[in-house]
Amino acid sequence: MRVLNKNHNFLALPAKYSGYKSSDIAILQAPLEKTVSYGKGTKAGPKEIIKASHFVEFYDEELDKELCFEKGICTLTALNFSKLSHAKALEKIYANVKILLEDKKFVVTLGGEHSISSAPIKAHFNKFDNLSILQIDAHSDLRNSYEGSKLSHASVMARVAEFTKDIVQVGIRAQCIEEAEFIKKNKIDTFYARDIKTGKHGTNWQRKVTNKLKENVYITFDVDGLDPSVIRATGTPEPGGLFWDETMLLIKQIGKEKNIVGFDVVELAPSKLDESSNFNSAKLVYKILNYTFR
Repeated sequence: MRVLNKNHNFLALPAKYSGYKSSDIAILQAPLEKTVSYGKGTKAGPKEIIKASHFVEFYDEELDKELCFEKGICTLTALNFSKLSHAKALEKIYANVKILLEDKKFVVTLGGEHSISSAPIKAHFNKFDNLSILQIDAHSDLRNSYEGSKLSHASVMARVAEFTKDIVQVGIRAQCIEEAEFIKKNKIDTFYARDIKTGKHGTNWQRKVTNKLKENVYITFDVDGLDPSVIRATGTPEPGGLFWDETMLLIKQIGKEKNIVGFDVVELAPSKLDESSNFNSAKLVYKILNYTFR
C-alpha cells in the first residue's frame, strides 16, 4: 500500500506517525462520482477533506489527547477509477478495504458519492459478527433504483439491505413513498429529523439510537445529514438537519458503549464559495476517530 507524505496526508502528519506499518488507522480515498443527480463535485471530496485537515488541531480538548500520535494515521493514494464501470469501481473499493482489514487497520473511507459505501460496508459485514449499520443522512437511499441505475447514490442502502437489514437511520428528512414503505415492511429503525426536533424521542434521543445498535457498529455518514448551516457544500442539501453538538453526542455515546469498527464520510461537494464545509468534514473525520478510540 502506497502512503502519502506530510504535504498530502490527513492532518499533515510526519512520517513517524503516518507510515503504513506504524499506523493503526488507514484513510482510503474513493473519489467516485457516477450518479450524482443535483449538485456535482463529490469526486473532489477526499482531496479537499485531506487538504482542510492540515488546519485541524491534533489535540482534542474534550478528550484531552492527541490520537494521531497515539495510533498513527496513514493516508493511502487515491483509488483510480478511470475506465472502470460503476460495478467494477465498487469491487475495487471492496478489495482494498478487505486487504486493509486483513492487515488489522481501522479503515476510514472518504467519498465520493454515497454509492461507494456499499463496498466498505460489505467488507466490514464479512469481517465482523453482530454488526449494525448506522446511517446518518438526509435521505433514506432505499430506492431500488434511481435514474436507471441500481447502483445510484439514492439506492446505496437498498443494496446494503440485500445482505443485512440491521440498519439504523438518523436525520432522514427526504424520501419517496417507495422508501417509506420499505422502512415499514422491513422494520428499519429510522429516526426522522423532524421527530428528533419535535421531541418524539425525548431529550436523550441519542440513547434510543444507541440502544438499537448491536455490539459492533459501522457508520456511513453522508454529510447532508447535518444541517446546511454546518455543511452546505453537498450535492442535495436539505433544511432541518442535525446540528453539530447533538450529532457529536450521539457518536460519543456510541463510541463509549459500542465498538465502532469503521466508517465512511461521503457526499462533500467542495465549493470555493464555502470552504468551511471542507474543514468541518475534516473535523468530523477526526472527531469520529477520537470517539472511536476514547
